[in-house]
Amino acid sequence: MDGTVLVADDDRTIRTVLTQALTRAGCKVHATSSLVTLMRWVDEGKGDLVISDVIMPDGNGLDQLPLISEKRPGLPVIVISAQNTIMTAIQAAEAEAYDYLPKPFDLPDLMKRAGRALEVKRRALPPRAQSADGQEGDLPLVGRTPAMQALYRLVARVMNTQLPVLISGESGTGKSLIARAIHDFSDRRTLPFVVANAADLDGADGPAALLSRAKGGSLVFDEVGDFPDASQARIVRMLDALGEQGPRIMSTSQVDLMGRMEGGEFREDLYYRLGGVTLTVPSLRERVDDIPLLAEHFLTRSEREGAPVRRLNGQALELVRTYSWPGNVRQLENAIRRLVFTATEDEVTRSEVEHVLGNQPAMEPLRGVGEGEKLSASVAKHLRRYFDLHGGVLPPPGLYRRILKEVELPLIEIALDATGGNQAKCADLLGINRNTLRKKITDLDIRVTRRRKLM
Repeated sequence: MDGTVLVADDDRTIRTVLTQALTRAGCKVHATSSLVTLMRWVDEGKGDLVISDVIMPDGNGLDQLPLISEKRPGLPVIVISAQNTIMTAIQAAEAEAYDYLPKPFDLPDLMKRAGRALEVKRRALPPRAQSADGQEGDLPLVGRTPAMQALYRLVARVMNTQLPVLISGESGTGKSLIARAIHDFSDRRTLPFVVANAADLDGADGPAALLSRAKGGSLVFDEVGDFPDASQARIVRMLDALGEQGPRIMSTSQVDLMGRMEGGEFREDLYYRLGGVTLTVPSLRERVDDIPLLAEHFLTRSEREGAPVRRLNGQALELVRTYSWPGNVRQLENAIRRLVFTATEDEVTRSEVEHVLGNQPAMEPLRGVGEGEKLSASVAKHLRRYFDLHGGVLPPPGLYRRILKEVELPLIEIALDATGGNQAKCADLLGINRNTLRKKITDLDIRVTRRRKLM
């Protein structure tokens, strides 16, 4: 890399790490903990790239982006932030940031993005939109996991395009919130947001009435996979007749639309009309590390609404974190609300969580995995979704090893369980050398327990 990088972060460790890494890569680096100093450097014409934190002692880094763009058109800014919500990604995009990364960030990934920013002139982005009236605290779209951060970036990219958006995910994951966020922070935010079901399309005037309500805003077909054939046909005809002033089309589905299409239960022409961009909202089982963050979010929101102050103790939080949550974020929110009013003390205990979860549904079977479906087909679906969540950006390097580890770990654990922890029998069962098995057990940190297997 070649160029001068301005680094602004109030964390000395981060400044040191970035300075060392960028200097080793061939860059000159100016680092500061002050936005005032950063803006002075920008005014002086210094820097080919800015890497800035959001929350600084003397201001908000996002607020400086329009000023940087005005003073130094074309100067790319990479935003890094510990505020890992969808709003941060959206605001970074609205403020014309070149890129956005959540903390803690992957240093090699940040270095690659910095290299691209130094080599490629930033594209002109749409003018900054005003924030919507809704507050960030009202959006439980919170998450630090890679899957959620990739989703946030993709939302920020597509919100001001004309492409139709298909939002898929299990019940309770927040599909409708994603649709609402796309509308509320887009250039259509002052226009109507209309959610339609199959009944709204009934009658000769149904489609026309929907378009009249939506005007040029956003029209969302809720759980479109459940629409009957007649309703699907009406949507196709309506979309074909849309003019330039028509609404932005979005749809949600908790069923596998491609599978239904291949089974003849969903129109192929409608599937391709709705799927301009597909956003997949991960289940809570796929983002376990976000559960404590969400629980704290709901507790804080309840407190703001006048409910008693509550906190989960360590054991209670661990149970919440390890529960299967078949109803996803919606079920978690309802459980936290119940705990707020049923707990006897400020600190919620594990037994109180067990009581609330006692009547909750158990783990549901995985969706989209049909009876008799081959393992390769299930893996392929998972991998396609993983790539889709990166929104056109390649995943971090080392994917082959990460995927093999994901498969090897349960395979070896189950094989060891089946052989009662006998490593010789397990190696024979797997068809690998015993020394190879021992190395994998060590590398994967698998705990082996010897016992007699009653089979």
